[in-house]
Amino acid sequence: MTNDEQAPPGIDARTPNMARMYDYALGGKDNFESDRQAVGKLFAMSPENRYVPLVNRQFLRRAVRFAARRGIDQYLDLGAGLPSQGNVHEVAKRARPRARVVYVDNDPVVAVHARALLSGGDSSVAVVEGDIRDPEKILGDADVNRLIDFTLPAAVLLVSVLHGIADDENPAAVVRAFCERLAPGSFLILSHLTREGQPPDLVRRKEEVFARSNTVFSYRARDEILRYFDGLDLVEPGLTPVTAWRPDEDALPELEAAGAWWLGGVGRR
Repeated sequence: MTNDEQAPPGIDARTPNMARMYDYALGGKDNFESDRQAVGKLFAMSPENRYVPLVNRQFLRRAVRFAARRGIDQYLDLGAGLPSQGNVHEVAKRARPRARVVYVDNDPVVAVHARALLSGGDSSVAVVEGDIRDPEKILGDADVNRLIDFTLPAAVLLVSVLHGIADDENPAAVVRAFCERLAPGSFLILSHLTREGQPPDLVRRKEEVFARSNTVFSYRARDEILRYFDGLDLVEPGLTPVTAWRPDEDALPELEAAGAWWLGGVGRR
């Protein structure tokens, strides 16, 4: 997508879209000028902002690899966003070739692009259009139940999702609804934007940018994010900046400032 005239029918190219903004920030091409302008404003606020989406994506890959190496064969990726390099099924299948993955998002743009990417006929991967604020509908979906056997260990991913759910929509209840369906030995993989340790004015200005997009973001404190893991055992090293969660040996120190904008962790049921 190089200009707004290429927008498919029914797609609003004038309002920044969170999935497209994230795509652009990761170097993707499925975005419009409104998305690029919004991301540009975020990047201009502080030097590390350019790497904030990248370090979150790196955390997702490490966490999925962790789960796969512990025998997890089924993954439910909630709020998956637009496809990008190193998707959950690609990472999981390197360790577990028989892994099954369901991607869920409430954005029709995401669903169209994801299905196009996965049009090769791989029956072990599905895309479901659904809103995570309605867990029962997702948990009752035919494709979800075709690929995910909730009597066996699975991994549920809520990566860069819950800060888009307002407090009055009870994000903790959303997490609990999915986790209650998980069998023992399952994992919750979660990351969330945080205001912890950040300049309040900078947090406010970032939230103002997101307020003009299709998703209003809430940067939450560590204690608020930690509650999402109630009833689960946090895997070491616990809830940390995403760059500090089991970093690779070749992790770049210059990305740590970007990692501080996220808290990420993995909980085991």
